[in-house]
Amino acid sequence: MRSAEARRWWALGALALSVLVVGLDLTVLNLALPTLAADLHASTGDLQWFVDAYSLVLAAALLPAGLLGDRFGRKRLLTGALVVFGAASLACAYSGSAAELIASRALLGLAAAVILPLSLAVIPVLFTAAEMPRAIALVGGATFVGFPIGPILGGWLLDHFWWGSVFLINVPLVAAALIAVTTLMPESRSERRPRLDVPGVLLSSCGLAALTYGFIKAGENGWSNATAVATMAAGAVALVSFVRWERRVARRRSGYPLVDLTLFRSASFTWGTALSTMVSFALFGILFGIPQYFQDVRGLDAQSSGLRLLPLIGGLAAGLAIGQRLQTPAKVPAGSPAGKPMVNAKVLVTIGFAVMAAALAIGAGTTVTSGTGFGATWFAVTGLGLGIAMPTALNAALGALSPERSGSGSALITALRQVGGTIGVAVLGTIIDSAYRSGLTASGLTLRGLPAAAAAAARGSVAGGVAAARAADSAPLLQAVRVSYVHGMDVMLWVCGGIALASALLGLAFLPRWARPPAPVTAPDAPADAPRDVATAE
Repeated sequence: MRSAEARRWWALGALALSVLVVGLDLTVLNLALPTLAADLHASTGDLQWFVDAYSLVLAAALLPAGLLGDRFGRKRLLTGALVVFGAASLACAYSGSAAELIASRALLGLAAAVILPLSLAVIPVLFTAAEMPRAIALVGGATFVGFPIGPILGGWLLDHFWWGSVFLINVPLVAAALIAVTTLMPESRSERRPRLDVPGVLLSSCGLAALTYGFIKAGENGWSNATAVATMAAGAVALVSFVRWERRVARRRSGYPLVDLTLFRSASFTWGTALSTMVSFALFGILFGIPQYFQDVRGLDAQSSGLRLLPLIGGLAAGLAIGQRLQTPAKVPAGSPAGKPMVNAKVLVTIGFAVMAAALAIGAGTTVTSGTGFGATWFAVTGLGLGIAMPTALNAALGALSPERSGSGSALITALRQVGGTIGVAVLGTIIDSAYRSGLTASGLTLRGLPAAAAAAARGSVAGGVAAARAADSAPLLQAVRVSYVHGMDVMLWVCGGIALASALLGLAFLPRWARPPAPVTAPDAPADAPRDVATAE
């Protein structure tokens, strides 16, 4: 009996390690962006795709991955995803061009889309209701561990080895997780296999891809560019068609919609999800722009850049601790109804986002000569507000889910957050790029004296501008490039601050004080042959 119990917790450790690998990969790449821009001759659009190829495929595949796990077995699918993640990490490390790296990152995102939801989906099979909070906390916390480890480890690797080493660190971790999952985890699947909503998968994937591609093209060629406008419009039409199709499938007694749209009947779910998506939009943009500021403007190496991101993580940890303490229900005598949290969700979310907005407004005053202490301060305060607001918004959304909807609801929340992050990188990246180019023009300097390739590189990214200025031995051009990038970053931070302020106001206006479940589901929304979990020991 004791051996079986230990086996379950060791299996949970394998799940946590799998999730850690996914979280680690996000942080490491942001530090490597300036190096990739130089070594692979990548433009700002390429840099955006290095991030977006991963997060877009991850978001698009999260929902069908849950259904595939129910149908074919969660252990089987998770094992295959770990193998693919390891192989894709090797492909990323040895990519010889921007196109190869983008394709390999997309494959990484596909594997991650399976790992994330299935790592949570097997917990109810392995653990009792009393054990689940501890199990979920361990797996969920593993994602946050990747953030402080990523900058330090990734920075050290970038300073001592070539950029491909930041992907190779995934391989031993994936191998350890693969062995543990294979030997320790029982297989589990739905008793009655659900059918995959193929039209829903195609519509959602195509819509998200087209929308994001349109944003990136708009940043490269202008918002009036015909291709950008057409692809954004096509993406919007596909997503509207997706929603209409899901409603149609839900009305069928034997249908299995990819998304349970009735979840949005709950204000807690709707606004908790919306607010967490908005903050993901802003956060991913910040993590895209700040490393380039440290390395290309401040001239720091990768490891030093990673260390300067730690105040954000420290503030986040403090915010998490404060938020969790304020959300912990007061103790009540045995037999009494459960107590309510010390501070309700509406107040906590508003405070957290307001703190974040104030910190970002201060950060928007960054200059080329700003000191490390200034950056560390607003980073830490931003993290503090984020740590209070983000988990509270997520708890509001998750608390509105009934047990039979927890799997699909969690996947939907995760998918929307990933979409927010993807579009955040695209939109905020274009804001930086546009302001950077405008700054170069306003500086009064021209690039006509440079070779055509160098001038194009200077206009394409701050890394290209720094390289062109140094090759031409032009101190005025180097200063103009750095000032222009900081100007673009400050504009982006103002936008992020505005998003945080809007989130605070929306939370105050619409988020319920306590989570409320959605309205009961009628028969057409709950097919008679709905899937049920079964587990088989191996």
